[in-house]
Amino acid sequence: MLTLTRTTSDNPDFQSLVVLLDQDLEEKDGDDHAFYAQYNKVDAIKEVIIAYKDGVVAGCGAIKSYTETIVEVKRMFVHPDFRRQGIAKQILTALEDWAKELNYTATILETGMKQAEAIELYKNSGYTVIPNYGQYAGVENSVCMQKQLS
Repeated sequence: MLTLTRTTSDNPDFQSLVVLLDQDLEEKDGDDHAFYAQYNKVDAIKEVIIAYKDGVVAGCGAIKSYTETIVEVKRMFVHPDFRRQGIAKQILTALEDWAKELNYTATILETGMKQAEAIELYKNSGYTVIPNYGQYAGVENSVCMQKQLS
């Protein structure tokens, strides 16, 4: 059974998943990792979802305010032992629902060109590619996406 829990970045399960996420990204991003790492701080994130599969921590995601009406999806990760089970989609949907509760009207996110599974997830979830925003403007390896929330 999958359980989704709302928490904050102080949660030890979230912190342990972020360590694994950063290791995974370092491997995939190679020399570009240091650039991205500076924008992936998790201190003081107030909206975090953790997925537990049969009581075992399986994945996470977070949202962070970008503007008054737009929230940024951050730190999406599913442990390799739990991939291909629809967990990331459920986390993403839960984050979007939470964003709507908080009166945001859109979500944005950044992922890397080498994150094919992530790009597929986001496109299948209704996200469209937008011009790179903020610190990602002009970064060739970045793919920025947006979704309007109903």
